[in-house]
Amino acid sequence: MPAIAIRPATVEDAELILRFITELAIYEKAEDEVVASADDIRRSIFDAGSARALMCSVDGEPAGFAVYFFNYSTWQGRKGLYLEDLYVTPALRGAGAGKALLRHLAGIAVAEGCGRFEWSVLDWNEPALKFYESIGASPMPEWVKHRLAGKALEDFARG
Repeated sequence: MPAIAIRPATVEDAELILRFITELAIYEKAEDEVVASADDIRRSIFDAGSARALMCSVDGEPAGFAVYFFNYSTWQGRKGLYLEDLYVTPALRGAGAGKALLRHLAGIAVAEGCGRFEWSVLDWNEPALKFYESIGASPMPEWVKHRLAGKALEDFARG
């Protein structure tokens, strides 16, 4: 059984986090959408404090990461934990690192009094969909995600 270790990310992990983000984007066929730099990661996760990150290793090898933040449910009147990204590098998949990261995050959600632990997954990512269902997560097909970004966001903000 491989040794899986999870720890809070530190500012020294910014380059590795960016590498994992890029690997994830390649897997999701969106490599050209990664515009973040290691400095952006340092600033947004470690300076601004709006997001948090975890690092995972398998037998001492960097295996993956998770980035999350707390949101709020008006219906529950309590905060929730939103998982922005979870990634395990292909060479170390199957060792239980992804499940360990999710379980660790679930523990954080419970300890923080969160009413929900949520994330999004691409509809074509069948391995991830099956994995999430295997741990008891339910898809929410009645909800449609919307996004304003880039020029559309700027144009709308200007009126």
